[in-house]
Amino acid sequence: MVQNELLHSVQSMDQLEKKELRDLFNMESHDAFHLASIANQSCEAVHGKQVTYVVNRNINFTNVCRFNCRFCGFHVDCNDPGGYFLTNDDVREKVLEAKQLEPACTEICIQGGIHPDLTIEVIEGYLQAIKEVEPTLHIHGFSPQEIWNLSKVEKSSVEEVLDRLKVAGLGSVPGTAAEILVDGVRKRICPSKIPTNRWIDIIKMIHRAGLPSTATIMYGHVETIEDIIKHLEIVRGIQKKTGGFTEFVPLPFQNEGDINEGLKRIVKPPDGLLDLKMHAIARLFFKDCIPNIQCSWVKLGVKFCQVLVNSGANDFSGTLMEENITRSAGGRHGQYFPSRSMVRAILTAGKIPVQRTTIYELF
Repeated sequence: MVQNELLHSVQSMDQLEKKELRDLFNMESHDAFHLASIANQSCEAVHGKQVTYVVNRNINFTNVCRFNCRFCGFHVDCNDPGGYFLTNDDVREKVLEAKQLEPACTEICIQGGIHPDLTIEVIEGYLQAIKEVEPTLHIHGFSPQEIWNLSKVEKSSVEEVLDRLKVAGLGSVPGTAAEILVDGVRKRICPSKIPTNRWIDIIKMIHRAGLPSTATIMYGHVETIEDIIKHLEIVRGIQKKTGGFTEFVPLPFQNEGDINEGLKRIVKPPDGLLDLKMHAIARLFFKDCIPNIQCSWVKLGVKFCQVLVNSGANDFSGTLMEENITRSAGGRHGQYFPSRSMVRAILTAGKIPVQRTTIYELF
């Protein structure tokens, strides 16, 4: 199909399918900016010129992990002298720091490695520590992989684990550990992680438990365009059944830092063109099904995110305060983006900044 005809046709389609996705990902670079313009029009039809952000604090409670994902530079082995495991007091201190933010922090995002000593009592302690400092904080935490691991350690069902975490204060779940939802890819980059079908089952259980989640994709490594398309179709299929995803977050692979040397040698990080296409195509693919497309300043940089909020994305992510996983893999865009700086960046991009909650309630 001629590129102009393709771009014209996707504007009027109710739902893009494999053929259109394949053509969009494979289009020539000089057409990508037309694609971005169309995605921006689609975004503004839903959100106007508003671009949201959340004032949050990220906490990585341990870097010790018994898994050895090839793309991860954050994890260390149990006996590594650089390993750490936060106490409840450590968590309280970090939350107290977050309380000093202006405007006020509304979200604590908490995740960590799969530590061999991690039990549900430890996690409940973290949740209770956060709520003791500030009961109104929304807690966004623990990936499907972490929840599965807790169910195995406790010899309980996933549903029982989720019930306990909700009682302790969990409000929503990051849809991480998804990477690419194709088992052939997962076996190459994260062979110890749960397979695709289990991730799907757990995220559906999370939604049925009344916990919303994000949806993510980590792209730009060993996957193919067909793998990306399969991943997008899986996410859309889940959303049509549960309605539990609050946003879709494209996460570009980081290939610097302490990641697996073999993977580093054979894989270059995605270029800006793929980053642009991923966000624009996500907007056109998900439409009203998942109305929020986030760009990650910590992975892509503030300046490029200013481009992406004019290319289909409508959310600038959060203030974070602390981010260890991307930094360990070679991320160079910092760990803290003050809300006043985020507001300025959004305004400079020609958009209207609006603070939001985790579940996209607007202030």
